[in-house]
Amino acid sequence: MATRALQRAGNGLKQTSVRPVTRHASMVIRSLCASNNRPGEDSWFKSLFVRKVDPRKGAHSHLLAKKEESNLYKIQFHNVKPECLDAYNKLCEDVLPSIHADPHYPCELVGTWNTWYGEQDQAVHLWRYRGGYPALTEVMNKLRQNQEFVDYRKERGKMLLSRRNQLLLEFSFWNEPVARPGPNIYELRSYQLRPGTMIEWGNYWARAIEFRQQNSEAVGGFFSQIGDLYMVHHLWAYKDLQSREDTRNAAWQHDGWDEVVYYTVPLIQHMESRIMIPMNGSPLK
Repeated sequence: MATRALQRAGNGLKQTSVRPVTRHASMVIRSLCASNNRPGEDSWFKSLFVRKVDPRKGAHSHLLAKKEESNLYKIQFHNVKPECLDAYNKLCEDVLPSIHADPHYPCELVGTWNTWYGEQDQAVHLWRYRGGYPALTEVMNKLRQNQEFVDYRKERGKMLLSRRNQLLLEFSFWNEPVARPGPNIYELRSYQLRPGTMIEWGNYWARAIEFRQQNSEAVGGFFSQIGDLYMVHHLWAYKDLQSREDTRNAAWQHDGWDEVVYYTVPLIQHMESRIMIPMNGSPLK
């Protein structure tokens, strides 16, 4: 009888211990969910709700890029011999805008710049191909038959130390780059992300971009498809360096910007900032 009494007592203790834990867990979950819904709540729990798309459901290009557009971008970095920079700029000014203006080519020159602060004696060109990879292929095939462009490439080759390029898609939450009057300076911020973090980066910046559009400084946001992978480029426009400083500082006054910085910095392996000056003939002045 003593044994059965002890067993009944033990069973009673098990039963009473389970219910309070279950009720407590339920209260904790409800409390955490409620705190996540309060505006301005700073909590680690909020980080669990940042991811807006599931990286297992498709390729990054399908999840992050604009669905209604089929634009492909090419960014070119040309490192020029210092003594050839003026001649190189003149050569580009004579040839590139004519390709941009020719309806025979399904491409547009978005912008062309010289790096002011950052890597010196460098030119950066950004092209858009409306129609994606088929448009790129069409342009390349036609340019091979364009004697002016063939001569341009031959002359350009004498002036360069090195060159590289990347093919890019634009993030769905950024505005498409459009021509703008000047004078402006441009900042190209390039981020090498840790492999596997592109979706997370995109989800944070889909929320963050609203903090950086107050002065129309946001020009375009892109991620690489071919070339250096897991690369992100953000392109900004400012009136001058002081305007850049003031605009960037103002972002910290918005509730939520600090969180974006806190959670995206660990995703970055390397980052670089270029301050660029538009070349003559650039649609982005």
